[in-house]
Amino acid sequence: MSDFHVMRMLGLLYGHGDHPALSPALWRRLEATVLDFKYSYVDPTPAREVDGAPVVDAMWYWSENHDLVFRACEYLAGQRYPDRVFSTSGLTGAEHMARARGELLRWIDTHARWGFVEWHSDVYYNLDLQPLLMLAEWAEDRALAERAIMALDLLWLDIATHLHRGNFGATHGRSYIKDKAAAELSDSFDGARLLFADTDLDYADPTSYLAGLLVATTTYALPWTIHEIARDDAPMLDRERMNIPLDETPPPSWGAPVAPPPHGLRYDEAALPIWWAMNGFTAWPLLPLTLTVAEEHGLWDSQFADLAVVAELVDLDQDPAGVLADLYPLYDAFWRIFNVGLLKEVHTTTYRTEHYMLSSALDYRPGLMSDQVHPWQATLDERAVVFTQHPSRLPPADDPGFSWHDFDEPGPGYWTGEASLPRVGQDHNVGVILYAPQFAPRPLGLDDFDYRDETHAYFPTAHFDEVVRDGQWTLGRRGDGYVALFSHRPTAWREGQPEVHANGGRPFDLVAEGGPDNAWIVELGDRATSGSFAEFRAKVVGAEVVVTPVPDADGDGFDDGFAVRYDSPSRGLLTFGWHEPLVVADAEVPLRHDLRLDNPFVRADFDDPRYEVVYGDHRLRLDFTAGSRSHTPARRALTGPYIASADALDRMDSRTGRSSVARLKVATHQTPTEGPASFLHRTPDTRRTSLRSCCRTRPSSLTRCRTHDNGGKPSENAQLVVLHQSRGRTRARSRRDRRAHDGSMPRKLLYHLGRCSTRRPRSNSV
Repeated sequence: MSDFHVMRMLGLLYGHGDHPALSPALWRRLEATVLDFKYSYVDPTPAREVDGAPVVDAMWYWSENHDLVFRACEYLAGQRYPDRVFSTSGLTGAEHMARARGELLRWIDTHARWGFVEWHSDVYYNLDLQPLLMLAEWAEDRALAERAIMALDLLWLDIATHLHRGNFGATHGRSYIKDKAAAELSDSFDGARLLFADTDLDYADPTSYLAGLLVATTTYALPWTIHEIARDDAPMLDRERMNIPLDETPPPSWGAPVAPPPHGLRYDEAALPIWWAMNGFTAWPLLPLTLTVAEEHGLWDSQFADLAVVAELVDLDQDPAGVLADLYPLYDAFWRIFNVGLLKEVHTTTYRTEHYMLSSALDYRPGLMSDQVHPWQATLDERAVVFTQHPSRLPPADDPGFSWHDFDEPGPGYWTGEASLPRVGQDHNVGVILYAPQFAPRPLGLDDFDYRDETHAYFPTAHFDEVVRDGQWTLGRRGDGYVALFSHRPTAWREGQPEVHANGGRPFDLVAEGGPDNAWIVELGDRATSGSFAEFRAKVVGAEVVVTPVPDADGDGFDDGFAVRYDSPSRGLLTFGWHEPLVVADAEVPLRHDLRLDNPFVRADFDDPRYEVVYGDHRLRLDFTAGSRSHTPARRALTGPYIASADALDRMDSRTGRSSVARLKVATHQTPTEGPASFLHRTPDTRRTSLRSCCRTRPSSLTRCRTHDNGGKPSENAQLVVLHQSRGRTRARSRRDRRAHDGSMPRKLLYHLGRCSTRRPRSNSV
């Protein structure tokens, strides 16, 4: 996480360098840290000692978000100090900037073509958005800055498409129980709330760096098209294909050739950032590369210490062919657990209506262990969510001080990840979730690869208006939205375990004991399509469900769970099995998607970095090949929380029952063209609204702020920023944040709520 800290240091240096709020000595320490930082695993590790022990580089450079953060930090550091020599690498700032620029363009290009590795991540999209916003704001290379802006559009489009009542409640490539149990727990919540205002919940984190950057930016404006997609309540089916395939199954023998990788890639160090961002270190085609690079750069003693156990099993001093020959029997026997962190090609389906959303990763690595994948979720509002999980272990018992939020369960655990991934099929509002682990627990006696003889569901009764148990079904209502969950194995509420989130002592953990294999069915409905909740219950509970055990059909030594036949009241007869397709009403529902994006707003080909997003008569066009971005300006003011008309504020006040931050008599939103821009800034301590203005005296640094008096009226070229600051409850996310504050958002957003530039913004305004 050192790169995250350096990213924020660079934000301070660029946004507030030499500000008197910090002492000159502290500014010098920040600068020295940036100049001394190790930005790549290929750079030498400084020979230093801490407490008498040599420094070991334990930084993780390779996941999708770390790859971007390291490169963005390196670029911005090099740009700020182009002629200085960075002590760790011996390179000048200009050399660092040149090295990072190519990697940043590679990151943006591959994600424009193939989507995101950590798909729909409520945790790590937050950490992708931050460096991209910083590049958009401070990169002096216009081509790079514009591509960063376009990548921001793709991320916000993804979030907007999978947002329901403020909850980014999709399947996630990576997530944790500290994030996925409720909207406000998600690391991306505050940024999404700021842009979309799709929830009545208060801001969760008064120190949100993402929200601070969004408020402060002078270069990024969210396209109106994306804003409206997030707030659209019409039934919407979204199908997506993300990432590239990587075959993890063992070849017939250690010397058998592996199939060539797709899209002209190679299994070499030039493509290493792509493969290692997928956590493909131990997949068979990449093992030679991993062994070579780990040895060359001394990774066995640090980042790959967990893999060093290989050295106890095979002789790593022999040539790579000999190592692979010795490794092959081990890989052939245990490959299903070797790649616990692997994230490869995924196909997702999301169905969203006014009252609910269902999202799934279809047929994704079924039966294999995964540390942080969240394969499916039903979302009715901010906290009324349902999902299943196969736990690897029980939660801590008899520890009143334990908190899932402080523990940050890495997975696979009791709520995070999957001891074995299910095979999931989804058709609109109905999903079938089949569990059947394809490996024995505790191979070689390793506790890290154990699993429980049970599956369970998170079904927080406290956050539903009604919950009923009826036979093998558990049903819930939230407002006019309904969810029904079926378990083939008998279920019961587990009590006496650590709280997940605000359940108030009411049941939330629905456990199906009796085996690690199980068949779950989920169906969602609402008053308009299903009648009353009682009618929905009667239809679902009365529907025929036949679950048939499936013995080992593929000869791998493990049973293949169950085959399901379900006569859905809303979709018709549905059949699905471990090896069988999903068939609904006599038509096969594909579990693979050809297009990168396919929904009512955008259809985009996979491996084609061009997008046209349409909402009504508004269009957003992105062409990453040409580096061009255009979109239709809004015809009226944004009705979100940060830019609003008086009418919009009236509507929001009546909806929330709370006072908005300011009463504006503004009908349009305009972009500053010259001179200082004015903005409305809520003074948190005095509970009043003041008109202020700030100017940057140079492009890379904000140095002073002054009051701008224009008779109490915004200037004609004003960019008006309105941040709705709720006075309600706040949440302390960690011990260091448990300090008194008034619940308003921006106490620590940066130093103030708005910023402007004396130059024209580099991107089109909303």
